[in-house]
Amino acid sequence: MFIQTEDTPNPQSMKFLPGEPVLGTDAVGMDFPNEASAKASPLAVTLFEIDGVAGVFLGADFVTVTKYEGTEWRHVKPAVLGAIADFLTAGLPVLDEGAAPDRKPATSLDDYEAEDREIVEQIIDLINTRVRPAVAADGGDIAFQHYEPRTGVVFLSLHGSCSGCPSSTMTLKSGVENLLKHYVPEVVKVEAVA
Repeated sequence: MFIQTEDTPNPQSMKFLPGEPVLGTDAVGMDFPNEASAKASPLAVTLFEIDGVAGVFLGADFVTVTKYEGTEWRHVKPAVLGAIADFLTAGLPVLDEGAAPDRKPATSLDDYEAEDREIVEQIIDLINTRVRPAVAADGGDIAFQHYEPRTGVVFLSLHGSCSGCPSSTMTLKSGVENLLKHYVPEVVKVEAVA
């Protein structure tokens, strides 16, 4: 199995592309920011067994691995490549049965009424169609969490290589915030939440 790698804007994270589905085409990515959170994914558990692995993010067709600062990629990358190749070649399940992303918005569409609901639908559509594909290209994901109609603030969560990335603030402010403000004039500001 040939696995392509790509650097991400986060120097601590690297994107691994095995050339086949990891979670599947329409799947929401799953973030495992530490070893304790990885129990639902045998693949993530396997990757955390590699010395130097600090985080794992599973995407539709990629795996993003975050290393500890001070650890060199030349020590981690070969082991990660081997673990992903062995795992996928063996046909093992990436997730335990019934495991699903735990990334529900802080509020649901039902929490918004009339015009506010239309605004939130528009925000979610823009995030899903314009922002998430670009963020996935960098080995991460972004998800809508909440909109405050009174203040015009949109809260989003960042995952994968975007979480802790030095340029994530720039992505949120220059990219996502400007896009949302352009298409949804009610949006005043975008903030990241953990």
